[in-house]
Amino acid sequence: MVWDLAAENVDLGGADGESRVVRRELLRHPGAVAMIVLDDHERVLLQRQYRHPVGRELWEPPAGLLDIHGEDAREAAARELAEEADLVAARWDVLVDFFTSPGGSDEAIRVFLARELSPVPQADRFEREDEERDMPARWVPLDVAVGLVLRGAVHNPSTVVGVLAAAAARTAGWSTLRPADAPWPERRTALAPR
Repeated sequence: MVWDLAAENVDLGGADGESRVVRRELLRHPGAVAMIVLDDHERVLLQRQYRHPVGRELWEPPAGLLDIHGEDAREAAARELAEEADLVAARWDVLVDFFTSPGGSDEAIRVFLARELSPVPQADRFEREDEERDMPARWVPLDVAVGLVLRGAVHNPSTVVGVLAAAAARTAGWSTLRPADAPWPERRTALAPR
């Protein structure tokens, strides 16, 4: 199992200084990375992947769990990009960080912007399996992707957040981008003892 269900007693305190202990259940998650992959024509790479919890195929950016203890987030993103999309990016920036569902999970996602792309050599390509084996990919103009988000045609949170963040960053002349190694205090250390 990659994540755990936990129950914790939390003291919410009170305005009067009294203790107010409540029990909260949560999903402990190692975190994940996603990449808005942007080519030289400002098209975003989206892949259609089956997601069993919602029983649907969703259009998503390349992404992956931070389930290797101590793995750097940008290195994990580069690995996932090569494995899922057969691409290498020479330029990496942080677009946005977010919690996916803070009412019930501690999952934090860092969304990178990956640019200056080249293909993974054929001999070095990763052999995909399970639901990653047949993921159709489409290059979608960034403005079209924004329209798909706003019309409710895409539902994956990394797609929604990442596409809107990329459009906002482009409008700001990319000045809002952070370095790929920017601090990320919200990330749990994957697979570390609790």
